[in-house]
Amino acid sequence: MSLNLPKVSGELEGISPLILGGATFNTQYNDNPYDLKITELLLESFKTGLINAIDTSPYYGPSEELYGNSLNQLINIDKVINRDNFYICTKVGRIQLEEFDYSPAWIQKSIDRSLKRLHTDYLDVVYLHDIEFVTELEIIEAVRELNNLKKLGKIKKIGISGYPVEFLYYICKKITKINDIGNLDTILSYSNGCLQNIRLLDYYPDFVSDDLENKGCGLKTVNNGSILSMSLLRSQATLDFHPCSQELKDKVSELSKKLNDDYSVELAELSTRYAIRLWKDKKGSIVLGLSNLNELKIAIDCYKSAINDKSLEINDNKLVEISQDFLGSHFNEVWPSGIKHDYNL
Repeated sequence: MSLNLPKVSGELEGISPLILGGATFNTQYNDNPYDLKITELLLESFKTGLINAIDTSPYYGPSEELYGNSLNQLINIDKVINRDNFYICTKVGRIQLEEFDYSPAWIQKSIDRSLKRLHTDYLDVVYLHDIEFVTELEIIEAVRELNNLKKLGKIKKIGISGYPVEFLYYICKKITKINDIGNLDTILSYSNGCLQNIRLLDYYPDFVSDDLENKGCGLKTVNNGSILSMSLLRSQATLDFHPCSQELKDKVSELSKKLNDDYSVELAELSTRYAIRLWKDKKGSIVLGLSNLNELKIAIDCYKSAINDKSLEINDNKLVEISQDFLGSHFNEVWPSGIKHDYNL
């Protein structure tokens, strides 16, 4: 029986406040992603009314294929949803940990592969993946190719993703001055809009400003990913691949213990509520990395309580202040990412 979900507008402003991420459908986060019950996770996510979009990447191991198989099941076999009930966001350009290809030929090949894997004839959003790892010239040429695919209808909206916020801003601004491209539509930032790091806030006003003659980039949305900073902001051990300093890992571990011992609060839940409140009035969505229905329930409960429970918000605000003070010099600490770029903002 169909869920009778609303048809999405296709515009970025129609994307839900939460996006179901796909980085967790990978061996970095789960030993066997093929064991994950993604069809069930998708179905229950759509039922919440707070999620009408998914985010994935060819770089995330089998993520695109797993999503695609589940979407095909829900659309063409079970017939409970339609393609126009949700948005698909994916990426292009990052192949392996140290391997990137931003060439027009590879972009065409990768996009066609993503369309096939995801069982669709169009992609709502495509980001260049982790732009800080390639040269400025490669980025510009890749954006130009995405623009060509946009004109062909294979892609609806284009954007860039990466870690250094100031470099994302620099590229967004530079592209506004290239006549044959025009503005980007959106960006995806990660680990910069969370309890440990709020650098994304510094650039947000200029990202979405339409004052292109000055600092504005004219983006429709700015999306906030990795609100637990890729497993850093939780009571469990940070995953081995995390690139931050050991000192930051140790400090966050101490913070988690303090919150639990002194206030009976789980760092991950406080961090989730904090990021939700941080982004609730912004133009853009939060990308959630989830692996199972229990994590979905916790995330949705966090969202509802963050938005609706004012007494909890007052208490959380005190805990956030305590937490960020406790982090000291590690608050807003960043880690190296990408190659060296020479640019001036």
